[in-house]
Amino acid sequence: MLKIRIIPCLLFKNRTIVKSIKFDNFRMIGDPTTCARVFNERNADELIFLDIMATRENKEPNFEVIEAIAKECFMPLTIGGGIQNIEHVDKLFRIGADKIVINSAAVRNPELIKEISNKYGSQAIVVSIDAKSVNGVYKAFISGGREETPFKAVELAKIVESLGAGEILLNSIDRDGMMKGYDLNLIKEVSSAVNIPVISAGGCGVLQDFVDAVKIGKADAVCAASIFYFVGESIITAKDYMSSKGLKMRTI
Repeated sequence: MLKIRIIPCLLFKNRTIVKSIKFDNFRMIGDPTTCARVFNERNADELIFLDIMATRENKEPNFEVIEAIAKECFMPLTIGGGIQNIEHVDKLFRIGADKIVINSAAVRNPELIKEISNKYGSQAIVVSIDAKSVNGVYKAFISGGREETPFKAVELAKIVESLGAGEILLNSIDRDGMMKGYDLNLIKEVSSAVNIPVISAGGCGVLQDFVDAVKIGKADAVCAASIFYFVGESIITAKDYMSSKGLKMRTI
C-alpha cells in the first residue's frame, strides 16, 4: 500500500481564505500566504488551493495570489478555480503549480483533460468531483456546487480517468464543513470504480475520520480544512494518530 497523504485545502474568496458549509455560508480564515506558510511548516504532504469564485464569476485564475503562495510552498501545490484552457494551465505551471485541478471544465470541456495529460503527464491533472445525494443517487455538480450535471459521480469518475486524469478529488457537498465524518459510501463507490488515486474531502471532524476514509472508504489520500482551523489538530498530530492505527504515512 502506498503511503497516505494528508492534504489541507485552502478555499480562496475575495482575497482571503474562507471555510464553507455545504459549499455556502463562508467563514473568513485569513491571509492566503500566511495559511500556506503555516501548513508548510507543519509538514503537510501537499496543499490544494481552490479559487471558489473564479468559475462562478467567469474569471480567470488569480495569478498574482497564486504566485505569492507558490513562493511560500516547499510542498507540492495543486491549483484550481477559473481554469478554462491550456493557456491558463501553462501559466500556472510557470508560476509554481505542481498539479492542476479542474471541476467545471472537466464537464464543459473534457478534451482539456486530454490536453493537459498529453502535455504534462497524467500525474499533473486532478479532476475535482463535487458530489451530492439526489434521490439516493450521488450526482456530480459543477459551478461551485450550484449546477447539477447529467452524470452520477461514479460515471464522471470513470470518464475522467479514461481521458487521462491522474487523480480524483472527491468532495461531498452534503458533508462539507459539517465535521461529522466523510461520506464513506460515496468514497467506496468511486474508489472501487477507478484505478487512479481518490482524495476524500468534506466532513472530517476528528482524527478517526481520516482513518475511516482510508480503511473503510479506501481513499488514497485525505483532504481537510475545518479540523485544522477549528479543532486544534495539526498535520503532525494527524500523522501520529494515523500511524498508531497501522497506516503508512509520509514523513520528512
